[in-house]
Amino acid sequence: MWHYENETRKQGHEIIAGIDEAGRGPLAGPVVAASVILPENCRVEGLNDSKKLSEKKRNLIFQIIRKKAVAIGIGITYENIIDQINILQAARAAMADSVSRLSCKPDFLLIDGNQKIPFIIPQLTIKKGDVLSASIAAASVIAKVTRDRMMLHYDGIYPQYGFSRHKGYGTQDHLKNISKFGPCKIHRKTFKGVKEYC
Repeated sequence: MWHYENETRKQGHEIIAGIDEAGRGPLAGPVVAASVILPENCRVEGLNDSKKLSEKKRNLIFQIIRKKAVAIGIGITYENIIDQINILQAARAAMADSVSRLSCKPDFLLIDGNQKIPFIIPQLTIKKGDVLSASIAAASVIAKVTRDRMMLHYDGIYPQYGFSRHKGYGTQDHLKNISKFGPCKIHRKTFKGVKEYC
């Protein structure tokens, strides 16, 4: 998982940040992005795309990354902005925000997917980057765990929707509760499954 980092270093770049987001698909809650700068040759046992890890393993790796990373930045775009600018632009905004919040400035960005972000810093987009790049995989874990914890907090505020179970994704249970109670403040009002009840 270090191929892209190693090739980037051969080009003379030293501070490489991996970037990924979580929460593009849900009907509720924010989209959260993370930027992670790992030390060269850093090893995090079991590191993988956050979606391929159990919740227990993901939380464990989250703690390891926080201890080992040179820097971590978190960017969040909330549901009201998602409704204004669309989810793709909201995800890009969260990614850019996460880079700006790093404590040291990277000189190269490895980004999951195919969308570059509005930064002058050189960048490379990688499809399925969260399984091909250690830095991006680390960012995927940080973003996913951060967002899941936010949704657990929202579950305490809006218990009728079951956010602790589905984290805002459009499960049958979630859709049934939207139709029963109507959307709450954190629902994305422009998304199918929600907008019908606004």
